[in-house]
Amino acid sequence: MNAEYPIIEQALIYIEKNFKNQPELDEIASHLNISPSHLQRTFKDWVGISPKRFLQFLTIDHARKLLQESRSVLEATFESGLSSPGRIHDLFVNIDAVTPGEFKEMGKGLKIEYGQHQSPFGICTLATTQRGLCFMGFHGKAFGQSFMDDMTSRFPEAIFKENKSATQVYFDAIFNPNQPKKKLTLFLKGTNFQIKVWEALLKIPSGNVCSYGDISKIIGKPKANQAVGSAVGANPISYLIPCHRVIQNMGIFGDYHWGSARKKAMLIWESQK
Repeated sequence: MNAEYPIIEQALIYIEKNFKNQPELDEIASHLNISPSHLQRTFKDWVGISPKRFLQFLTIDHARKLLQESRSVLEATFESGLSSPGRIHDLFVNIDAVTPGEFKEMGKGLKIEYGQHQSPFGICTLATTQRGLCFMGFHGKAFGQSFMDDMTSRFPEAIFKENKSATQVYFDAIFNPNQPKKKLTLFLKGTNFQIKVWEALLKIPSGNVCSYGDISKIIGKPKANQAVGSAVGANPISYLIPCHRVIQNMGIFGDYHWGSARKKAMLIWESQK
C-alpha cells in the first residue's frame, strides 16, 4: 500500500487544479498515464473508497460538515486539559521541551540520529535523540525547503548521523497498527507559545478537524489566530503532532508544509480508519 501513495498524490494534485470541472475517472487516469481500472483499484486499496467519493471529500460543504461534527468531539476531548498526555490512535505522547539554555545553544553537542522510511504518505524522515523524537518530515517537490534543510535548521549545531534502526521503533509505533500500545516522548524545540499550540494539536482525535480559531480559544488566546497559524506551520513532527487536522473556519483545507495534497490525503485516510 505504501508504494501507491505517489499515484494518490498526483491524482489529488490534478483534482485540485481541475476541481471546478469535476473530472471523471477516465480523465484523471489519462492524466496519470494509467488505466481507469488501475486508478480505481489503487484508491480502493489505499483508502477504501472510489475516486468519485474522494472528489466529494474535497468540497467546502464536506469540510464544513466535518468541522461542525468534530467540535462536539473536541469539546469533550479538551475537558481533560492540555497537561494530560495526548493520545494518537494507541499511542500516549509526552512532550519534553528544550530548556531556555538549550534553546540558545541551537543543539550544540546534541547527537541526532535519523532514518528514512516508506510511509502511507510517501517517504518520510524521522530523527531522534536520547530524549525522544525531535523531527518528522516528508519528501517531495510540493514544498520549497528540503526535509534535510528543515531538519538541520532546527538544531544547526547538532551532530547528525544516519541510523535507520534508531528511528524504526518510532516509525513502527506510528504506522504499524499491530504494535502494542506505546508511550512516546517528543523532544521539542520551540517557544512556550509554540509548545502550548503543539500540545493542543496532540489532543485532536484522528478523523476530526478544528480551525485555527478553535485552537486559539483552547489555549486561552482567542485573538491569536495568526500566531497560532505560525506555530502550526512550525510544527517539527508532522503527522504525529497532527497539524494537518487544522483547517480554515470557512471550510477550506488550506496549505500544508509538506504539500496541500498530502494534507488532504492524510485527512481522508484517517476518516476511513
